Amino acid sequence: MNGNSAQKIVPVLLSGGTGSRLWPLSRELYPKQFLPLCSDRTMLQDTALRVSAQPRSTLPASGTAGEVAFSAPLVICNQEHRFLAAEQLRQSRCTPRGIILEPAGRNTAAACALAALAVVDEDPDALLLILPADHEIRDADAFRRAVAIAARAAAAGRLVTFGIAPTRPETGYGYIRRGHAMDEADGAYNVAAFVEKPSLEVAERYLAEGSYAWNSGMFLFPAARLLAELERHAPAVLAACREALGQGSKDLDFFRLDAAAFAKAPSISIDYAVMERTDRAAVVPCEIGWTDVGAWSALWDVGTKDGEGNVVVGDVLLEGARDCYVRSDNHLTAVVGVENAVVVVVDDAVLVADRSQAQDVKRIVDRLKAEGRSESVSHRRVHRPWGSYQSLHTGDRFQVKSLTIAPGSRLSLQKHHHRAEHWVVVNGTALVTRGEEQVMVYENQSIYIPIGTVHRLENPGKVPLTIIEVQSGSYLGEDDIVRLEDVYGRN
Repeated sequence: MNGNSAQKIVPVLLSGGTGSRLWPLSRELYPKQFLPLCSDRTMLQDTALRVSAQPRSTLPASGTAGEVAFSAPLVICNQEHRFLAAEQLRQSRCTPRGIILEPAGRNTAAACALAALAVVDEDPDALLLILPADHEIRDADAFRRAVAIAARAAAAGRLVTFGIAPTRPETGYGYIRRGHAMDEADGAYNVAAFVEKPSLEVAERYLAEGSYAWNSGMFLFPAARLLAELERHAPAVLAACREALGQGSKDLDFFRLDAAAFAKAPSISIDYAVMERTDRAAVVPCEIGWTDVGAWSALWDVGTKDGEGNVVVGDVLLEGARDCYVRSDNHLTAVVGVENAVVVVVDDAVLVADRSQAQDVKRIVDRLKAEGRSESVSHRRVHRPWGSYQSLHTGDRFQVKSLTIAPGSRLSLQKHHHRAEHWVVVNGTALVTRGEEQVMVYENQSIYIPIGTVHRLENPGKVPLTIIEVQSGSYLGEDDIVRLEDVYGRN
């Protein structure tokens, strides 16, 4: 690769996490990568746009790093999030190369193996830019310059990681100690050592020495070389991923892995599986305004602060508060005389924490799961491929919901064994299938669906359809749905 050539890079967006430390906003069915935490766009959208059709990236001086051009991204996500990912990418006018669905989480080694296997036959020289979809990068130009350097090293057969120049003695990140500079790529270094999360005293020493960087979890790999290193260091991961892809199937715009084959893959990070074992590891130190947004304290770090050091999002009133992060999505929230606090208010939960203990929010989520509480899994508003619904009130043998159906969308053809439904159109026009008949229902009109009746709700219009649904019956669980036909391929 010479200084005038353009190196094509395949971005791989890893979107499989649950973001439990950002509860109650981030939840299992709607995790942080699908939330607008750092801008008006979601974190997945920001990540995709960062590597979308932008001008080619070069170093401003001699150009020795060459140019990089990004191809359409490959997305790897949990199968439960497939419609969220597809819709958010569509809204960003980003057409992905593909969306691979993981039936269960198997950490980053498996995800990287899937990406390499998916592209290497079509393009043996492809470079894979591995990007978690839940990271914030404030300096996009510096990021692209770092990618240009990394591409030069990757083209020379190196497995490259991005090392973030530390700004404080951080104990929550792993570190990378750089070795001597690479001859093949100015700005890239051999990796001398990967270091686990240090104590505060050790982190202070790393900061003073200047040869250590935070391990960002972002990588640039030659696809063929990565497969060779996986075969050498993590053959069980590679074998399981190869089988899962080989026995997988296309589903609408998605690719479903074979669940039984993928379950055989050891759950291990790419750091442990390959990077700490290979003799081809390289690091590109960079200052790109990066944070992994791993806890509420990270959002305070990157947020715009008032004169008292507070970061405020939503309808919030502060009096005598200092250095707080306060977010309220639906309710007026007042905070008085508090310092270094995190306060997060959503429809069904409130979090109050000391900012220094923000990492411990995960313990609350673990307790919620142990108690079988739904607040760890979903919000009151539940997103579906056709739109969303929200529970408004629940009583003995009845439940009231608000449904929003996107223009041109339809629910599955279905029936219920234990409940009847009464629908009232609040906004828009509904096309209702009820048994053998089809009925148009307009604003301020209603229709009744008896127990056991085959039915479907559609929005034939060009504006969102809003329905108030009143359910009544002996059992009102979401699993009392018998789908007879579904355009989204759900069972």
